[in-house]
Amino acid sequence: MKQIVLGTAGHIDHGKTALVKALTGIDTDTLKEEKERGITIELGFAHLKLPSGSTIGIVDVPGHERFVKNMVAGATGIDLVALIIAADEGAMPQTKEHLEVCSLLNIKHGLIILTKIDLVDKEWLNLVRDDVSSFLTGTFLEDAPLVEVSSETGEGIKELVGTLDELIKQVPERDPGNFFRLPVDRVFTMRGFGTVVTGTTVSGQIGVGSEVTIYPKGIRSKVRGIQVHHQDVPLVKAGLRTAINLQGVEKEAITRGDVVAEKDSLKPTHLVDTVLEYLDSAPKNLKNRTKVRFHCGTSEIIATAILLDSDYLSPGNQCFAQFRLERPAVVLSRDRFVIRSYSPIRTIGGGYILNPLPLRKKRFSKDVLQELDILKGGPDQAIVEQYIKGSRFKGLSKSEISFLSNLRKKDVDRIITGLISDDLIFKVGTEDELFIHAAFYRKAKEEMIGILADYHSRFPLKEGVIKEELRSKMASNIGEKLFNSVINGLIRDIVIAREKDIIRLKDHQVKLPQDQEELRRHMDQIYLKEGLEPPYFKDLGQDIIKRGGRDLLEIMVKDGTLVKVKEDLYFHTNAIEELKGRLVRFIKDKGEITTPELKKLTGVSRKYTIPLIEYFDKIQLTVRIGDKRVLRKR
Repeated sequence: MKQIVLGTAGHIDHGKTALVKALTGIDTDTLKEEKERGITIELGFAHLKLPSGSTIGIVDVPGHERFVKNMVAGATGIDLVALIIAADEGAMPQTKEHLEVCSLLNIKHGLIILTKIDLVDKEWLNLVRDDVSSFLTGTFLEDAPLVEVSSETGEGIKELVGTLDELIKQVPERDPGNFFRLPVDRVFTMRGFGTVVTGTTVSGQIGVGSEVTIYPKGIRSKVRGIQVHHQDVPLVKAGLRTAINLQGVEKEAITRGDVVAEKDSLKPTHLVDTVLEYLDSAPKNLKNRTKVRFHCGTSEIIATAILLDSDYLSPGNQCFAQFRLERPAVVLSRDRFVIRSYSPIRTIGGGYILNPLPLRKKRFSKDVLQELDILKGGPDQAIVEQYIKGSRFKGLSKSEISFLSNLRKKDVDRIITGLISDDLIFKVGTEDELFIHAAFYRKAKEEMIGILADYHSRFPLKEGVIKEELRSKMASNIGEKLFNSVINGLIRDIVIAREKDIIRLKDHQVKLPQDQEELRRHMDQIYLKEGLEPPYFKDLGQDIIKRGGRDLLEIMVKDGTLVKVKEDLYFHTNAIEELKGRLVRFIKDKGEITTPELKKLTGVSRKYTIPLIEYFDKIQLTVRIGDKRVLRKR
């Protein structure tokens, strides 16, 4: 059955609350102050069962100009508006402001109710009817049905119920949306139950026992119970007035404007990119960096309006704008919002969200405006591609893409498959997949090749760059998944080569100039001659050290001439292999060898004996058992 929420709208003292009571029998003014002052201050809630069997939720909003912010909160999630105009007064300032708010929130269905008809004669009623018709010309209620009622006498109430029953047939089914979200408009405690929040479920569904997160604070909780129209239900879907009993959360931790949502589904933000529509009734131009009151969901946040393609916005026009919020909000793409002037307070505009988690934008940037054009009017595939492109070298996961685009998982899967097929994006990682735009994937590859070419030019005697050193040199500061993917891709393309942790260009070879070749031969003779008592690197002499001796040692290790036994201690391979043969024969003959026996076997001091026996342990030729060594079993 279709789920409909009806909201009242209209000027103070035009009979909204009295009409709801006449319709439903429920008095929505519950506060002591409301009773004493005779005006609605807070949101009120009721429900009405129609002759067709449908039940509609009703949100009764305040009409006083001081409480329009509460009206905006109540208008969130309504499908149908009842614009209430008192027959004895006609349209008044808050009538117009409430109508503008409904229009900005993209409410497209409603009716007009003339109340207090018992206070006027027929001639006056005809005049008011004509005035209302003129007032609504050009609005979404221009052709809406008009019903005349008296909440005092009951006249017209039956006709109103019938009109509502017919009207809800014209309201389309609400898009269920992607994530469960309930913007909180009330929070209270019930004895024996604990904390209860109420609001209109604007998207998704949730069931009893489900885990939820309360944003923007990130509070974790669990759904203990759900009520719709005072009836316990196991599950609630979009379009219903909902009360949720939350487990393990204190009442003071939640306020109006918070959002109860599917666990870990949303991301708080201090920035939102939008299409801003400025009302033609606004009193003056809106200048860049103007402070405003930003209303989205049930929240009101002070914000600074950054006009991205204009220096000012004149009444009746629209532009791209980024709002910088003084405290975090949680929104999704295409969410509607309303802005009100900081002081004096009045509704001046609104619009819808393009990017719910943007970076700061540069004004009048061609790239920025092109991006926003795509987010505003592009097909879903172009929008997803743009979000991935906007993540630059960081990339996005599927869940992040789904959040940013507000698309269902199956649609995201389909779009990603198409983008990969068209070589517009690349997948990196295996279990935790990330998607990188092709433009930034190519940039990362080009940057890596450039770094390696520069390194080889400056250090021709080095085989290549250590992998982690290479990553640290990349200005793009790419993540590990993209870094590894780029390396693997360049290896597949036969552009680079990797040997253990050393990365080099495929065609790079260490070629020694004549003077270095001569030095290498000289060092080869030194190590060959000294056998098992070679000099430590520091003892080679300053001439050798200054002429690049350390780099040459590494080259000689790489080509097999020398063996690095420990830091700064190298042996000629011939000496190591000769000793290795003697050591094996000794142990095979005796079964084991001690360090003193090795010292005697080599004829060198402990300065060399200890590093040598530890080297043979390291290469798994020998294994230490107590104070002795034996051959490691193969």
